[in-house]
Amino acid sequence: MFQSLTERLSSTLAVLTGKSKLTEDNIQDALRDVRVSLLEADVALSVAKDFIERVKARALGTEVSTSLSPGQVFVKIVNDELTTLMGGGESALNLNVQPPMVILMAGLQGAGKTTSTAKLGHWLKTREKKSVMVASTDVYRPAAISQLGQLADQADLNFFISSEDQKPIDIARDALAAAKKQFVDVLIVDTAGRLHVDSDMMSEIKDLHGLLVPSETLFVVDALTGQDAANTAKSFGEVLPLTGVVLTKADGDSRGGAALSVRAVTGKPIKFMAVGETIEALEAFHPERIASRILGMGDVMSLIEEAEQKIDKKKAKKLAQKITRGKKFDLEDFRDQIQQMNNMGGITNMLGKMPGMGQMAQTAQEKMNDTMFVQMEAIINSMTPSERRYPDSINGSRKKRIAGGSGTQLQDVNRLLKQHKQMQKMMKKLGKKGGMANMMRGMGGMQAPPGLPRR
Repeated sequence: MFQSLTERLSSTLAVLTGKSKLTEDNIQDALRDVRVSLLEADVALSVAKDFIERVKARALGTEVSTSLSPGQVFVKIVNDELTTLMGGGESALNLNVQPPMVILMAGLQGAGKTTSTAKLGHWLKTREKKSVMVASTDVYRPAAISQLGQLADQADLNFFISSEDQKPIDIARDALAAAKKQFVDVLIVDTAGRLHVDSDMMSEIKDLHGLLVPSETLFVVDALTGQDAANTAKSFGEVLPLTGVVLTKADGDSRGGAALSVRAVTGKPIKFMAVGETIEALEAFHPERIASRILGMGDVMSLIEEAEQKIDKKKAKKLAQKITRGKKFDLEDFRDQIQQMNNMGGITNMLGKMPGMGQMAQTAQEKMNDTMFVQMEAIINSMTPSERRYPDSINGSRKKRIAGGSGTQLQDVNRLLKQHKQMQKMMKKLGKKGGMANMMRGMGGMQAPPGLPRR
């Protein structure tokens, strides 16, 4: 997400490097480029115009301090204004209510409302340690109720069973009673979507809202629709008291117009964004972190939180002990690292959240994809336990057998073994005294993109 905007802003900010002062002359071109970048990202025209005016008012005449270049001053101003544009610190759910807390999910058909219901339930269960029940009042779309049931089973959530011959208001009433009886912390109610905002839909969901009195009413919208997403949310919010927005398909949106427009157009903050198809692919929306990502400064906090949630700590500790004791990094360890990286959203996701790695993430995406890592895992799985522990024993005939068993070519097996050798050498260096410290010092010497401050 935001790749094209990040590229444009990075090159724009580099122009200001070396100036002693920010003046109207030397920031005029930069402001024009920022404005064009926002419009190309499908940000609403009024939003882009207001944003540029605020940045200009703050930047004009700003003296450069001894520690910051004009480019760094300007990027700080842009970073602050981007954070404000996306809602500042308004993104958190209000969880301090008497249980069961009710969350009502609203939105148009095809926006990903049902999957977002299950993802949000999983997020609340794993991140906030809440017991969650989900219920569907969508009696119109074929198999909508059973779809939520399957997703709830996948996420290990309580599912309130309903049927298509019931009225939505009755389902909601019974689900609320069941949530109270079972003492669940959160009840999430999925509602029916329509192709557009119509009177029947609004009448039904207003009745549901009046019965449930939800703490949160979240509008689910497709990020790929750009500024139209913000306009749709605004229309919906005029007849229903929305508390926030869930942005779906954000991983497929390279522009980011919806994320940058929603708060300004609707007055409602984005609270979550879906960044993939798996049940875990939902992130809390932190405006300050997203602003940092847009400007190529990474998102270390989100990366740390993901690692806390998704890395198998026992395996990580076992590998660390193995390396420090001087034992070899074998192919079973390599497979574990591939699986851990996939759990973290893949190499592109990880690099995209590391400071100064935005361009590297894009390069990685061009050269690598999920299929590549699936293939690598298949090759390792086609080996015997002995071959995984002792890769040097893999000769020509064994390579042919492994390639045949994994449905790959001989060169694919050779490439994997070469990559493992390189990884093994790196792990050996880390196992030596001071190895990790030396590596971190090396990383500290990496240069951020021109014009961007180090974090």
